[in-house]
Amino acid sequence: MSGQKINKKLFLDRKRTNILSEPEQKLISYLVPKIPGWISSDGLTAIGFFGSLMILVSFLLAEYVDRNLLLLAIPGFFVQWFGDSLDGRIAYYRNKSRKWYGFALDIVMDWVSTVFIGLGYIFYTVGDFKYLGFALVALYGWAMIISQLRYRITDKYTIDAGLMGPTEIRVVICLVLLLEVVVKGTLDYSVLGICIILFCINVVDTKKLLALGDAKDKEEKLAKQHAEEIK
Repeated sequence: MSGQKINKKLFLDRKRTNILSEPEQKLISYLVPKIPGWISSDGLTAIGFFGSLMILVSFLLAEYVDRNLLLLAIPGFFVQWFGDSLDGRIAYYRNKSRKWYGFALDIVMDWVSTVFIGLGYIFYTVGDFKYLGFALVALYGWAMIISQLRYRITDKYTIDAGLMGPTEIRVVICLVLLLEVVVKGTLDYSVLGICIILFCINVVDTKKLLALGDAKDKEEKLAKQHAEEIK
């Protein structure tokens, strides 16, 4: 796998800045040609959705059956990553991409997956920590809104917040879940920490977004004035 090259054509539609971008893109470049022809882009989206269901069910089983079953969320996150990361890439590879259809479906499924994770956590935890489940979903939703507005203003789509992207977040959550099985209660404080970090990132990204919006307004105003002068 170390010698696997990145198929750059598969990633031209988005800018990646996350820490794991290079090994992740190498893995995707390796997997895409091996996906059977009968599995469509929508089929991979369905696989990713199944992974989200696995995560939700793992929280329920951990609460009502055995805490060790929380570990089922780890393969669930991998299945989710597999479907979510390859559905759009397989469409590009097969020259069957549908830019706006895929964009809309991707956003909807990301939101549903986030709600499932937050809901699972709410079922699993106790006391006032349940509010963190709502906070986590709300903060991730805020990040998604920033991402879409940035795309609208700059026409450049990015899903990362600096060095952190969806893949890194999945890895961190999986490590936290593993730690929770060993030491009960660590999940609650880890989610609290994640919420604080997300809040800080969102505040910074919101300020940058507003600066981009302001620059865009000035650019359009100058272009309008120039057009009127020509007339």
